[in-house]
Formats: sequence, C-alpha cells, structure tokens
Amino acid sequence: MNRVQAALRRYAAVLICIWLVLGAGGFIYSRFLSIPVGIAIPLLVALLAEISLYFAPAFREFRETLAARYSAPRIAAGLVVGAVVPYLIYSLPTGQFRVSALAGIALLATVAAGWYLVMPHKPASDFAFLAFLAGIVLWKVFPDLYPSPAPRVRIDILGQLMWIRTGVSAMLMLRRMEGTGFGFVPLRGDWRIGLRHYVYFLPVGIPLALLTGLVRFRPVPLEWWKFAPLAAATFFGMLWVVALSEEFFFRGVLQRQLSRLLASETAAVLIASVLFGLAHLPFRQFPNWRFALVATIAGFFYGRAFSRAGSIRAAMVTHALVNTTTRMLFA
Repeated sequence: MNRVQAALRRYAAVLICIWLVLGAGGFIYSRFLSIPVGIAIPLLVALLAEISLYFAPAFREFRETLAARYSAPRIAAGLVVGAVVPYLIYSLPTGQFRVSALAGIALLATVAAGWYLVMPHKPASDFAFLAFLAGIVLWKVFPDLYPSPAPRVRIDILGQLMWIRTGVSAMLMLRRMEGTGFGFVPLRGDWRIGLRHYVYFLPVGIPLALLTGLVRFRPVPLEWWKFAPLAAATFFGMLWVVALSEEFFFRGVLQRQLSRLLASETAAVLIASVLFGLAHLPFRQFPNWRFALVATIAGFFYGRAFSRAGSIRAAMVTHALVNTTTRMLFA
C-alpha cells in the first residue's frame, strides 16, 4: 500500500503543478480572446478535469491497484463515466449540451472501454482495436460532438484527450498490455536514444520534405526571447499528446505485436512505419502522398528508437523533436 500512496502523492503533486500552469494560462488566454467569464470558467474546469484523468494511467502502481481491486466490467464502466464528465462540465453551463452528443460520446467510450470484455486478448483483437481508434480520429467526429461556445476556441481537444486516455487505459488495465514503457517523463536513456534518432532523421527527412514540396523553410517570425518559450511549449505539447498517443499505439502496441508474430524486429518496424505513413494520408487533403511518404520515413526512425530503448518514451522524444522542428522552422 505504501507504493500506491507514494504514487498517489506524486500524482497529486503533478496535478497541482498542472492546474496552476493551466489555470494561469487559461486566464490569460481567455482575457486575450475576450471570452466571457461565464464561458471561460466551465471550459477551464472541464479541461482541468480531463487533464487530471489523462495523466492518471502514467502512474503504474495506481493503475495496477485499480486493476487488482476492481473487476474488469467496473473498470470499463468507470472509463465510460470518466469520458462523459468533462463534456457535461462544459456543455451544461454554456448551453452546448445535446443529448445526441452525450449519447455519441458514451457510445464511443463504451465500445472502447468494453472492447476487451468481449474480444479475446490476442493480436488480431489488438489490431482491430487500433483500427477502430484510428478510424474515429480520421473520421473527425469530435468537432461535432464538442461544439465550441466561443469563437476561435477549439473544444474538441477534450474529445481527443478522452479518446487517447480511454484507449490507453483499456490497453493497460483491461488488456494488461505492459512492456511498452508508457509514461510522460522520458528517462535519461530515452532522451539520449531519442535525440540520436532525431539527428539521424534530419539529413534524410528534412531534404525529402523540401524536395517533395511538403514544406518550405520559414521560421516563426518572433524575437528569440519569444521563440524559445514557444518552441519549448510546442515540444512538450507534442511530447505529451501527439507523440505519446501515436507512439503508444503504433510502436508500443502495433510494432511490438508484429515483432512477436513475425519474429523479426526489422519487418515489424517497416510495416508499422508504412501504416503510420498511410494514417497521415487525410492530412489537409486526401490523398496527401507527400505527407504520408515523409511520415513513413519518420516512423522508421521512431520505430528504431523504440526498438533500441524498449520504451515508447525514446520514440516520443524523437517524434516531438521532429514535429517541433517542422512547426517552428518550416511552413
């Protein structure tokens, strides 16, 4: 029980820091966009609630205790309840509540959370689950389920975060998919391996992106003292959302299962990389072959980083660095 209590204390400390940062940032952002207080407060509370749930699976002792103490159906039911709570927090006070949207969110969460209650714990079920999760994202259903009460404010991030944590939680607590190295904070070795594969990617991926016309060199036009904090914020946003989710599902689950089935790490890396690239075809326009090609090459380096470290956190570092570089230096 001491390990669980220690994990809970770390979790509480992390949440306090996140709440303080997001609270201050949310206040400044709402003032900047002139969002009424009656709208800004529910949005911020919903975001804080979602973030609190989003970070919970990273605490292994905590999730293992839940998995040991509660039955699988109760855990799945808890995931469904957790999926709809942030929606209710923001939608009821702001007048955005729709029964159809609530039903849609609950249905999606029920299918995701209940997947391993009815499906066998086998690679084929895992691949089907990944296809289902990806299909919902590629179909772009969350903007319709999470309408914004204020101009220029995207609320569907609540749905995207919910979808990530529900899928991750189902894998970790119901499927018991361990060995992925899931976590938000890379270890020293993860930083080293991730940085190394980022350097390996640069002379291959950046020229390819430029030659295909996918990007052009155009740094964000800011003074250095604004550029540096924006780059840092972009990196950690990429690390903890985009890279975390994509590396968990593509490398931690897909590549790992392919490696076991094919008995070949190289084949697993190549296949996962191609599928990762194909998932980027709908970006901006369909089919975006240029982006799919560059994403496939990048996926190869992410996959190699995962193989070398045995942890998605190394791949997350490479992924976040690549995304930050292209976001800050290329248009």
